[in-house]
Amino acid sequence: MKNKLIAVINGKGGAGKDTLCECIRDIMPIMNISSVDPIKAIARQHGWNGEKDDRSRRFLAELKRAFAEYNDLPTMYLTEKTKEFLESDAQVLFVHIREPLEIDKYRTAIAPSECVTILVRREEVHKGSRYGNAADDGVENYDYDVVFRNAPPLEDAKRRFRELISALMKA
Repeated sequence: MKNKLIAVINGKGGAGKDTLCECIRDIMPIMNISSVDPIKAIARQHGWNGEKDDRSRRFLAELKRAFAEYNDLPTMYLTEKTKEFLESDAQVLFVHIREPLEIDKYRTAIAPSECVTILVRREEVHKGSRYGNAADDGVENYDYDVVFRNAPPLEDAKRRFRELISALMKA
């Protein structure tokens, strides 16, 4: 997997995960996927219109849990997207997975040594915030390879994240 990095990235809502992933897109080609993407597609077909409120987050988390138990749709989706990444010109694959068990299932499916886990922490977001669902509220319950402190100013955080990703690609 020369010159490619697979990174499971996690953090509470509002921690800055997408902003940080996009800052990497500024310097190299990336793919950015989430284990909830196929669940959102199903939910949209049946009335969910993209809200990010607590009620919707709980609905998506429960729907994802049901599919994970029924046919492992989230992991199958991520595994297929990982194959696409490996055949693409993209250099970094960011994989958003909330639940520790789902992170482990994905890592096992692709080979744990091929993947690094990153928790993005933004103190003002992480202090006591709860969403009322196990997926969002349990993001801290995993032994991450790296904890990245997303602290202001934004340009400094982006620079530090670019340095982190560059270092991980060389490791």
